[in-house]
Parts: sequence; C-alpha cells; structure tokens
Amino acid sequence: MKTDFNKKAKGLLTPALVFHTDINAKSAKGVYVHAEGGRRYMDFTSGLAAANIGHCHPAVVKAATEQAGRLIHSGCIFRYESEVALAGRLKRITPAGIEMFFFSNSGAEAVEGAIKLARFYTGRQGIIAFTGGFHGRTFGALSLTSSSARYRKLYHPLLPSVFHAPYPYCYRCPMGKNRAACSIDCFEYLRNKILRHLITPEEVACVVIEPVLGEGGYFVPPVDYMKKLRDLCAKEGILFIADEVQTGFGRTGKWFACEHFGINPDIIVMAKGIASGLPLSAIGASRKIMSKWPPGAHGTTFGGNPVSCAAACATIDTIEKKNILKNAQEVGGYALKRLKAMQARCQAIGDVRGLGLMLGVEFIKSEKQILRYAQNDRAPDKALLDRVMKRCLKKGLIIVECGVDKNVARFMPPLITTKAQMDVALGIFEEALFG
Repeated sequence: MKTDFNKKAKGLLTPALVFHTDINAKSAKGVYVHAEGGRRYMDFTSGLAAANIGHCHPAVVKAATEQAGRLIHSGCIFRYESEVALAGRLKRITPAGIEMFFFSNSGAEAVEGAIKLARFYTGRQGIIAFTGGFHGRTFGALSLTSSSARYRKLYHPLLPSVFHAPYPYCYRCPMGKNRAACSIDCFEYLRNKILRHLITPEEVACVVIEPVLGEGGYFVPPVDYMKKLRDLCAKEGILFIADEVQTGFGRTGKWFACEHFGINPDIIVMAKGIASGLPLSAIGASRKIMSKWPPGAHGTTFGGNPVSCAAACATIDTIEKKNILKNAQEVGGYALKRLKAMQARCQAIGDVRGLGLMLGVEFIKSEKQILRYAQNDRAPDKALLDRVMKRCLKKGLIIVECGVDKNVARFMPPLITTKAQMDVALGIFEEALFG
C-alpha cells in the first residue's frame, strides 16, 4: 500500500517538489511521527524547523480549532482579535525597537516584503546579502539566496543591485585564513572591496543576513563580525535585516538568534516556528520605519490568517509557560557535548557547532581518502553522511542535511525534546556512524 501511495503521489505532484523521505505520515505528536503500518519515527527535523514545540501540541490544536469555529478568513476586509493579539506578543518578545508588524504566509514572502520596505524607506536600491545564505525561492528572495547555485539555475536574470559578501563561515574561511590568523578579513572585504569598488554605501538600502547560517551549513558567525556589521549599517544609514526564519522562536535557545550577539536589527523576518507548522510569517520593524510605508504600498490576501495567528499566540504562550527556551539551552548543550565526544573518536567529523537545538555536524573525508582524491584536508564527504542518514532512518530517526556540498547533518528537533529522547536519538546516530 505504501508503494502504491508513493507511486500515486509521484504521478500527481511535480518532481520539483522534493521530499526528504518516502515516509507516508498518518499522524504526528510531539517528537514522533507515525507512519503507515504503525512505524514510529523521531522527527529531528521539526518539519524543517517549524514544529518548534512539537507536532500537534494540544494548546495549538485547541487554539486553532476554536478560532476555525469562529472566523477562518478576512482577506483584509475586517480586523480580528488573533492578529492584533499576536502583534502584541511579538512586540514583547522581539529585539528592542521592533514595534509594528506585517503578516504574510511564508519566509520567502516575508523576505520579499522586507526588502521592499527597506527600499521604500531609504529610497536606495542596493541590497547586500551573504554567500551561503538561504532566503527563499521567489524571485526577490532567490536573488539573495546563494546556499546553492542550483536554486538559481535557469532563472537569471534575477533582481538587480544585489551584491553578495562572504559569510564568516570560519571552518571554511572564505578568505583562506585560519582562526589564529583571522582578523575578520571577510568584513574588511565587504567594507573595502564591495563598498568601494561595486556600490557606494549611500546607495545601499539594506543588508540581509541569517544570524546563524541555515541551509548553507548551520554555522555560527563570530560575535565580533556581527557587531562590526551592525555598526557599519548604523554609520552608513543602511538597514540591518535579520532573517530569523529558521533561527527564531527559541531554535537557538533564545527567542531570536540576534540576542546571542547583542544586536538589535532594524527589520526582522520571521516564519517557520512562529505558528507550529501553520502557514504564517511576519516582518517586524520600528514604528518610524513602518510608518513610512503608506496604505497600499504592500498587501496580502491570506497573510495573517486568523487561524494561523491563533496558533502563533498559543505557540508563544506555551514557550513562555513551559520554560521551553531553557530546555532548548540545556538539551542542546548536552547534545553538543555528546556530538563533540563523537567527533573526538571519528576523523570523518570535521566540525560540530551550533546554538540551542540548531546543531550541525560537518562530515569530511579521511586522510587516506584525501590522498586518493587529491583534495584538501577538509574535503566534504556527502556520501558518508548519506549512508549515516539512511542508517538512522532505518532505526527510526529522521535527520536531514545542509551545506553547499550537502555534507552537514542538521539536528533541529522540537524544543520540547527531553534529555532521555535526545539520548535515544544520539544513540541511533552514534550506532549509524560507528556501527
């Protein structure tokens, strides 16, 4: 029956839509997904970092169900309580200075809106993004995305006046330095090359950056880099846009990853974990910036859907009431230590990094393989990661990859994951790695 279902699905759905597994999910609860035939899996993807408080959390189901019984859609014809209530909650938990919001449906849609807002407010056209970043696949967002050239293939020309600076991915330094010799050369490249040779600062509307690199490799940038970038933006009148689509709502152990760096963005973009899997995203900015966006300058039919907003309110309330940020910090810290212990035993693990429950394990080729393939000492090993993920799947653990070479394992379980559940998952991963 499973084979018949998958065959039917593949005959009806475009091959452009990629599924990471062939699991036919029947239901999901918390950390677990229940498949056809009764098989249970641990979902350490959280539905691509969206089900942050677990699948079908009772509080979210209750809020969404009750809202669906009262009002499902507005289409900007009338206001309703759940949207205003959510805006109030977001104002409370977002970084200082974020005061007003625009709701839409997806991360890409929110990125599109954010760059429109930045251009409208500043009157400037230039946009600076970062190599390795993923911001979505619609044309404007895709113009910023550079985590893989295949996402852009055959879609050129893209949005003009977008310039890419090197992301400070220190494990694979874009400037060819090692940590001991690093003087944040990638920032100097942005300041002294891009802003002197390609576009002047007074022409740049915004920089758009993931505070922790997501699909491009799950890498945490240096605090100094982020602070220098924020200071540069303030000095030159460039809006700092934090793409917190994947890093937001507790994923890194804080409400938003910007908090780890002590920086406040001018504009923040949110999605994924905001509504526990229901379609919703948001753009946040100061009243000063948002007030310059006149009526009709941007709009939506389905954005800020009443049911999604109710689910988002329940999600935020649950994170606060259940002290879930603390759990993400503690369980994430425990997982990081165990993964680093595996790294010490396994030459194929080149790096382990992350914040909270956003952890990356980068696989590289062994010394013997390096000689055979005549590659550098950090040659990506996608094939090994593929084998490890398949072994994990057979044992009931779902993890997915990231990075331009698809050689980084992503650990992004629900933030409600217990230490005992983490032990089970890491035991499966360890057995898949060494067994």
